[in-house]
Amino acid sequence: MTSTVFITGATSGFGEACARKFADAGWSLVLTGRREERLNALCAELSKKTKVHGLVVDVRDRAAMESAIAGLPTEFASIRGLINNAGLALGVDPAPKCDLDDWDTMVDTNVKGLMYTTRLLLPRLIAHGRGASIINLGSIAGNYPYPGSHVYGATKAFVKQFSLNLRCDLIGTGVRVTNLEPGLCESEFSLVRFAGDKERYDATYAGAEAIQPQDIADTIFWLMTTPAHVNVNSLELMPVSQTWAGFAIDRTRG
Repeated sequence: MTSTVFITGATSGFGEACARKFADAGWSLVLTGRREERLNALCAELSKKTKVHGLVVDVRDRAAMESAIAGLPTEFASIRGLINNAGLALGVDPAPKCDLDDWDTMVDTNVKGLMYTTRLLLPRLIAHGRGASIINLGSIAGNYPYPGSHVYGATKAFVKQFSLNLRCDLIGTGVRVTNLEPGLCESEFSLVRFAGDKERYDATYAGAEAIQPQDIADTIFWLMTTPAHVNVNSLELMPVSQTWAGFAIDRTRG
């Protein structure tokens, strides 16, 4: 029986790279995305290699997600893998200057969208049992604070703790949970964060040899295909060029 993986945010970056990786390996795909034209084009391309079902849906919309998952065709009903990839960061300004709408969007997508997708697919993953996997896209921002991370980092700290708590609740089911925590990665994610500022985007990655979406896809594929008795609880990745910053010190007062 062919394995099926459900990937959120599949129209760019990590999600698109994962879709291509799993398609090459012969897995069936359920792909979600908000951008209909992009999603349809990707599904049409990958359908030449494997079975693909596209869902034009926003993970923030609970009712739409419920309807989309409930309506999965029979051939895609059994889910072996879930990749909770949909997520975003908005802005780099310090907290006092941030837009509350941006904060709402990050919480609604990175926290609530991930919650909705996971809860709605848990019965299918549990039904699959041994070897089923949930891969949650966390971030080093959930481990280490830095200026401008505020709500984004907080949402990724949620992903970290939620993943650990899921492990406790899923004991005995055979379902595995991993929180994957990338560092500096070069993808459309950063262009969204910088509000389309290509110059700032280019400067961020200049000379850094950042992690690429394909690196993340390769890692996720490995996580999902390790022996069924192995669970990688969390995995933190950085490019060799990146490490931890020193503590900030304000010297203006003394």
